[in-house]
Amino acid sequence: MKKIIVSALIVFGFTTIDAQEVSKSPVTFSGYVDVYYSYDFGKQDNHTKPGFIYNYNKSNEVNVNLGMGKVNYTKENVRGNFALMAGTYPQYNMAAELGLLKNVYEANVGVRISKDHNLWVDAGVMPSHIGFESAIGKDCMTLTRSIPAENSPYYETGIKIGYTSASEKWYLAAMYLNGWQRIQKIEGNQTPAFGTQITYKPISGVAMNWSTYVGNEQPDIDKKWRYFNDFYGQFKVAEKINIITGFDIGAQQSTKGSSNYDVWYSPIVIAQYKPTSKIQLAARGEYCQDAKGVIIGTGTPNGFKTYGFSANFDYLPVDNVIFRVEARTLNSKDAIFLKDNNPTDSNVFVTTSLAVSI
Repeated sequence: MKKIIVSALIVFGFTTIDAQEVSKSPVTFSGYVDVYYSYDFGKQDNHTKPGFIYNYNKSNEVNVNLGMGKVNYTKENVRGNFALMAGTYPQYNMAAELGLLKNVYEANVGVRISKDHNLWVDAGVMPSHIGFESAIGKDCMTLTRSIPAENSPYYETGIKIGYTSASEKWYLAAMYLNGWQRIQKIEGNQTPAFGTQITYKPISGVAMNWSTYVGNEQPDIDKKWRYFNDFYGQFKVAEKINIITGFDIGAQQSTKGSSNYDVWYSPIVIAQYKPTSKIQLAARGEYCQDAKGVIIGTGTPNGFKTYGFSANFDYLPVDNVIFRVEARTLNSKDAIFLKDNNPTDSNVFVTTSLAVSI
């Protein structure tokens, strides 16, 4: 009798596995946790890095940058994502959002609107179409985010139409948005905002992107048009070497109706070397100039004129775990940083993180 029961269970088990393989569930669940410690040689009393840094921004203490749980639904013509988060990243980057909206990482649905073409309409809270970095550290070459990434949208809310060519070499998208990294529109602002994206992949290992944004980030009574361009290229130059180059430039009206514009810009380059399947090395050079304080206000004579360098070491013991160490220095024309609570023109910090994805 026991043999019969065991045999039946084995047969049932294989039958169940076969059925699962044939009819794969359209719903998947995933999670991500990124814990870090950052030693800041400036030793600020409030344990917080400068206000233009939103990821890994607590210093001299152990903290969680991002803890996230996500559910994804994907069928042939319908898709959707819903993800909630906690950590210092949403605490600081989502500060302008209200209540529980601060904890929404993603909430969107999409419908394929063409039988013959890969053409989709997506709506809701979505990852930004600007830049090559995200808050999910394991997907980025460097441990910390660059200055241009921290000061351009990580997320956006609106409706998007996107097309991928049959060859998958071209991706084209256009968006109607609630604003510059906003779930809710600014009170008193009825001005629409728009975005576009063009990505071209001519050969394997090469991707070139141009993203734009046009909108007004003030109440309409003080409307100032903002225009922003994001350019970057990703290049696999050898089996173990990857390079990313980027350049952001934005302009915003100095005053309502003005023909004068305040301009800011940021060039960046990152190089990554993978000597083994478990070790990654990367170096970054970046510069950001925002003399008029459109994005980063300093209240100093020269405004924000800062360059930085970083180097990091990554160790991947298994596929879903990454341990990282990064040394980073930032240097400014004016004394915009603090060291022992006194103004200084440089900031040095070393950050470690352990990230696990499931």
